[in-house]
Amino acid sequence: MPAQRRHRLTPDERRTQFLALGVNFLADHPLDDLTIEELARQAGVSRTLVFHYFESKQGMHRAVVTMARDSMIHATAPRPELPPRKRIDDTLLRFVGFVREHRGTFSSLVHGIASGDPTVRAVVDESRELNASHLRDAFAELGVPVTRALEISLRGWVAFAEEVLVTTAADDRAEESEIVAFLSRTLDGVVTAARNSIL
Repeated sequence: MPAQRRHRLTPDERRTQFLALGVNFLADHPLDDLTIEELARQAGVSRTLVFHYFESKQGMHRAVVTMARDSMIHATAPRPELPPRKRIDDTLLRFVGFVREHRGTFSSLVHGIASGDPTVRAVVDESRELNASHLRDAFAELGVPVTRALEISLRGWVAFAEEVLVTTAADDRAEESEIVAFLSRTLDGVVTAARNSIL
């Protein structure tokens, strides 16, 4: 019986394989531990091949963090068919569920902001800006004036919410509904403070 031929991956398939392995690695390890050598070992290929796709450790980190970020954004995108208040709470609930399911990856993604590479930090910052803009749009629909104070407050709250999610993801005593309620109350407090601010 002839030996089965191995499927040769196309360049796009190979790159996707590397990125998926990189994202999976983040589930149990910090971003800085992901090296070209480690990714080559996991893929069963040479270091040279991995280097061909990413050119540097920083380039690899940037690509892996981008894929992890895009997966999170896709999983937690607001549902436009919902009214604004329900849309906010629904998004928070799905965020909590995502972090519970991918706690290690989310922690690595959030802490990627501490990376020495400004382009990696920019990838994480982009997700924060996007989340803040979703909140801004929802509150604008509720009649909240979009001011400089609101913009600043929402960006700060997103960073606060990330830390809450990282901390509570490992604590199974906290119910998802309780976390959502806490985040929702703090969000309302921040918005109220912004409305009363002269910033």
